[in-house]
Amino acid sequence: MSLRSLAPKLFGIIAAVSLSACAALGTQTESGTVAAQGAHPVSFEQIRNATVKVSYGDTTFLIDPMLAEKETYPTAPGAFNDHLRNPRVDLPTSIDKVIEADAVIVTHLHFDHWDEAAKKHIPKDIPIFAQNPEDAEKIREAGFRDVRVFGEGTEFNGVRLTKTSGQHGSDAAMAVRGPQLGKVSGVVFQRPGFKTLYLAGDTVWNRHVETALATYRPEVIVLNTGYVRFKGLDGAIIMGKEDLLKASRAAPTAYIIASHMDALSHATQSRKELAEFIAEKQLDPKRVLIPEDGQSYTF
Repeated sequence: MSLRSLAPKLFGIIAAVSLSACAALGTQTESGTVAAQGAHPVSFEQIRNATVKVSYGDTTFLIDPMLAEKETYPTAPGAFNDHLRNPRVDLPTSIDKVIEADAVIVTHLHFDHWDEAAKKHIPKDIPIFAQNPEDAEKIREAGFRDVRVFGEGTEFNGVRLTKTSGQHGSDAAMAVRGPQLGKVSGVVFQRPGFKTLYLAGDTVWNRHVETALATYRPEVIVLNTGYVRFKGLDGAIIMGKEDLLKASRAAPTAYIIASHMDALSHATQSRKELAEFIAEKQLDPKRVLIPEDGQSYTF
């Protein structure tokens, strides 16, 4: 066979290898969406604050829905900027579009994760996953009929949901406000042929997060990084930029998504500040992502 006749075949092989490599690494599109890269798509949509959607194929989970209009609720007494009301911004789309989902996951019951508007608008027969029996019972009391507790290896439509632990604040914050901050959870999503996604929930960086990263080796990590603070307390009750840096170093090949920002009065770290920090630390902005409300990524 001549070199001339081999050339088209060689070109095709090289092109196929190149495309496979791009798919494995992931690419950034003009819209800000990470182009798809595994056998099956995993999608993430930032709604507002901690309210997000995660989709595995055709199954969509709505997580921590706070659906109220702008400035509906007062800020907790003693929090930073407690003269302001929450949420600070409106939803980026209609409530009807937000609640289009196959199931709901509520990591804990604070108002910015499960509010009166969510109780009103979410269909009463949709499957809802709660972190423990106590939270599940409170959700049932609001009229929801299919409330389940997720734990180790809970499955829904072929997606495995695993609860992870967290600590809703620094040790100093927990010593003073532990009863109010309460128990929180994260969740690991797994399905054969899909990337593993770890949503850490309302926690600071600690052994719980380190253990989850080491155990599940997620390829996509969602962190709540608004650095929410209370007056007179050292540290914050959720992660900030330094925590994100630790996660980036602990999982150097994973995509990291910064959520829970620019929507609460006592969240003291903005998207702008985090973007500047990412640039300062020379992190890859195509790997460490800061979505605007309404923005989506597909992995």
